[in-house]
Amino acid sequence: MAGVKTRTSDSQERSWNLSSLPNYVVLIILVVFALVPLYQLGINSFKTRAQIGLDPFGLPEEWLVSNFTEAWERGKYATTLPNSVILTAATIFFVLIFAGMAGFALARLRLRGADYISFYFLVGTAVPPQFYMVPLFILWRTLGMINTFHGLIIIYVAQFSPFSTYLLRSYMVSIPQEFVDAARIDGASNWQVFHKVIMPLSWPGFLTAGLVVGLGVWNEFLFAQTFLPRPEFKTIVTSLYAFQQRDGREWGLTNAGSVIMITPVIILFLALQRRFIEGLTQGGLKA
Repeated sequence: MAGVKTRTSDSQERSWNLSSLPNYVVLIILVVFALVPLYQLGINSFKTRAQIGLDPFGLPEEWLVSNFTEAWERGKYATTLPNSVILTAATIFFVLIFAGMAGFALARLRLRGADYISFYFLVGTAVPPQFYMVPLFILWRTLGMINTFHGLIIIYVAQFSPFSTYLLRSYMVSIPQEFVDAARIDGASNWQVFHKVIMPLSWPGFLTAGLVVGLGVWNEFLFAQTFLPRPEFKTIVTSLYAFQQRDGREWGLTNAGSVIMITPVIILFLALQRRFIEGLTQGGLKA
């Protein structure tokens, strides 16, 4: 009997391995598609333009670390990097405040039509921002908010708040009502319930929303280029313009500048990836 059970378990294990094989194949393909561009970007950042043209996937004959110092100076990263940090940090701060309070109201205050409002926020994330860029630019120019950080921060907050509100609302709905009822019995106001009960229990959702907003603002180009045309207000993504020449582009410097731009994002994501995935999946499952 023991031999029969062993053969049965072995056959079940083999069948399970065979059934899961397509999943591993798909995952390997996705990993290759994700890592090959990063590999090419990294090695090409140490090459000259001629070396990249001859062999874009091979290792450099001479590792040109000077590409990074030259890219830093020509791209004016000493100016654009702090500008992007200011815009990103301010946008995350205000989006989390507004989206957090809006999500709490939709999830816990029993507003009439809360489900429809949440669906409206979800639909709002699918509207391309190019639709309202021209009238928004005319309005901002009239109000004197072109070439101002606060003018662009307002746009970013309005752009990223719908998704953050939907995500946080989806996360807050899952919090057991008993916690809220206990706070109400103790005489807590709506603000106290939100600040002392809901926020501590929803911090993975806030972290996820903050990371999504931060990545979006850090990599945003269209509004940054349009609403901050003066050089002293340029963001980090616009630094890549500095490597364009009449006869082409300095691809070695472009790759080095791109590495400078994405390095803070990669470090942040790797440090918080587990919390990011946890908050995103839980928020999606609890919608």
